[in-house]
Amino acid sequence: MKKVKILVFALVALSSMPSCKDKGHLEEVVQTPEPQKEEKAVPLGNPDDVKAEGGPFQIAKLGYTYDALAPHIDAKTMEVHYSRHYKKYTDELNKAVTGTDLEKKTIEEILKTLDMENKAVRNNGGGYYNHTLFWEIMAPNAGGTPKGTLAEAINKDFGSFDAFKTQFTEAATKQFGSGWAWLVVNKDGKLAIGSTPNQDNPLMPNAGIAGTPVLGLDVWEHAYYLNYQNKRPDYINAFYNVINWDAVARKYDAAVAKK
Repeated sequence: MKKVKILVFALVALSSMPSCKDKGHLEEVVQTPEPQKEEKAVPLGNPDDVKAEGGPFQIAKLGYTYDALAPHIDAKTMEVHYSRHYKKYTDELNKAVTGTDLEKKTIEEILKTLDMENKAVRNNGGGYYNHTLFWEIMAPNAGGTPKGTLAEAINKDFGSFDAFKTQFTEAATKQFGSGWAWLVVNKDGKLAIGSTPNQDNPLMPNAGIAGTPVLGLDVWEHAYYLNYQNKRPDYINAFYNVINWDAVARKYDAAVAKK
């Protein structure tokens, strides 16, 4: 009786096993994965909708969409940088100068004769000027190498374009903490490279490097952290792909003409 029960149990077990293919391998049971829900992308704003809250200084138009510099500078970083940080500097600068003798001056006039102890104007005026220049010297489908008189000046003052890149990269990399790297036309009409902390810039008295800025790179973390985290060198290298050398050349020619 026990032998019969064992036989029946074995037959039942065999009948429940997966069917075999001709070659004797067990047939694979494929489970269909459940469809994943697609994450909805958060829509970007329109840079043209960003306005100052009032005062003598207005927000400069970005000139391209937030995603235009991707993948080198991502769209979300551009949106936050332009619509929040830049707008904040502009609004705070307007508050700081309204009702003072600075209200009727240009931003360049304010910075060149700045009382460096006036922290509200120093920080927000620098932030306004620096970012206004920053947006202008970048563009989609840009990068490459400069041409014309700017290219000649770079070769003359640094030896080569590669040598310029090495020095500019070093200035941006070694700027401790928040700040900017600059290419300026100095008082002798020559190109020079340096850096400044926070929102200081070469127009300000005793800024460490003096001259007329023609190229600036923001190395505050808010300029790159969403995409590059702590990898500032990667961000700096990516920046060369979005430099609008035509805009830099125009600034260079204008600065030299004033010397």
